[in-house]
Amino acid sequence: MLVLIGVLLVIVGFAIRLNPLVVVTVAGIVTALLGGLNPLQILEAFGTGFASSRSVTIFVAVLPVVGIIEYFGLQEQAKALIGKLAKLTAGRVLLGYLAVRQLTAAVGLNSIGGHAQTVRPLVFPMAEGAALRRYGHVPEHIKERIKGHSAAADNVGVFFGEDVFVAVGSILLITTFVDTTYHLHLEPLQLALWAIPSAIAAFLIHGFRLLRLDRALDKEYREYEASTENAMAGEAK
Repeated sequence: MLVLIGVLLVIVGFAIRLNPLVVVTVAGIVTALLGGLNPLQILEAFGTGFASSRSVTIFVAVLPVVGIIEYFGLQEQAKALIGKLAKLTAGRVLLGYLAVRQLTAAVGLNSIGGHAQTVRPLVFPMAEGAALRRYGHVPEHIKERIKGHSAAADNVGVFFGEDVFVAVGSILLITTFVDTTYHLHLEPLQLALWAIPSAIAAFLIHGFRLLRLDRALDKEYREYEASTENAMAGEAK
């Protein structure tokens, strides 16, 4: 049971908003030490995990590319493009991305999206550009709210979409666990088919939340404008 202290460290670290990478690394080291591994074995486990994880390797390869295209104005171009489309709002932009993310994840294309390679350099600037066209100015608290919903659209899309793909790791993990623990025989296709209603429900629920986002942003912006005008009037007096 002592190894579960690592889980507690992750919860506490995230709750007090420490650096996620530091929190997960420290929790992993503590868990390994409590599990009886020596420092050399821990270092070997980290190295093996890094070398065998394609997602980590892809992230390291993609990060410089993302930095270069941001340096040459990808975010500004995305904002300018969305600003020219009058009917697009922040919520509609994110709803479109949610649909694309979920559909691509459902056919196994998980790596074409993600926070680092898609949300930060492209999706969030597009949603922010739509808000800029709508309001003319986006206060910092509204910008942070759009950031959160941009990340959430990616999370919901890939989480509920990937289980529809029969060869994803979570499906194989579930079938293996059930087969070995409960001595039942589950086919990956069965789980994938049962995941379709959940994916549809997730899209409808979160899509509704994204459509309501525009109304919430309108209200917040009106309150911001009113408070700014009151502050200016007070200073004039």
